[in-house]
Amino acid sequence: MAKKIQLKGRIFFSFTVEAVTGLHIGGTESGIEIGGVDKTVIRDPLTNRPYIPGSSLKGKMRSLLEKYHGLEQNQRIGQGYIHSCGANSKGDEAKPEYLKCDVCQVFGVPGEREFATPTRLVVRDVPLTKESADDLNKANTDLPYTEVKTEVSIDRVTSAANPRQMERVPAGSLFGPAEMIFSVYEGSDCSPVNDIARLKTVLEGLQLLEDDYLGGLGSRGSGKVRFKEIGVTCRAQGDYLGTPSPLGKESYGSLAECIADLNALTEAARDRLA
Repeated sequence: MAKKIQLKGRIFFSFTVEAVTGLHIGGTESGIEIGGVDKTVIRDPLTNRPYIPGSSLKGKMRSLLEKYHGLEQNQRIGQGYIHSCGANSKGDEAKPEYLKCDVCQVFGVPGEREFATPTRLVVRDVPLTKESADDLNKANTDLPYTEVKTEVSIDRVTSAANPRQMERVPAGSLFGPAEMIFSVYEGSDCSPVNDIARLKTVLEGLQLLEDDYLGGLGSRGSGKVRFKEIGVTCRAQGDYLGTPSPLGKESYGSLAECIADLNALTEAARDRLA
């Protein structure tokens, strides 16, 4: 049977990401010279400024949500596993599970699965703000826009010290504007009401991440982030070329304020899209 689907509209989240502690999101090691740092950060090749890849934000949110909801880790990715409805099933056997799985509905499953519907959430790369770039330039950091943090591991038998140097974006740096786009669909196996209810899953993922860490070296102090200056707007199917209209307040100072207004955001989205 042919599938039918219609885009009812999109909900846009914009925000600033603050590095509360130093942030290390790894880049390529191919350019490291002898005497250089052991672990470098990812940089924009045109500006040489560090940035936050959208894949890092989206992947960490998904990973934390899978743990939070106790989902089976059933699909191998590289050296690890993730949850993905239908990884161990044939045909449409996993369809009932998938239709109830908020994580797979929001973050997606491989498109070749017969029951798959479009991924709802798109997460953009997040640049370092111009203000933070200017401040870091003035601060005369160890490397352009970054600091070098030296860590020492101790051999448990000989007590010999083994120093390592890690590159981090300093605490207090701001990245933005960040943008996430949440699509709302209607049609075969898609319901605008169900999609809009999954806005809660997006905010859960952000809260779990704010309480955890982003990037590497998190258990040793790096990667604590805070989301602020959050805006939530909408483009509806009937007026998509118009200016996006706010859902809820014009801006939320913190993630906690946005979550506290979730019911109002959901109601406003239903009025526009459902």
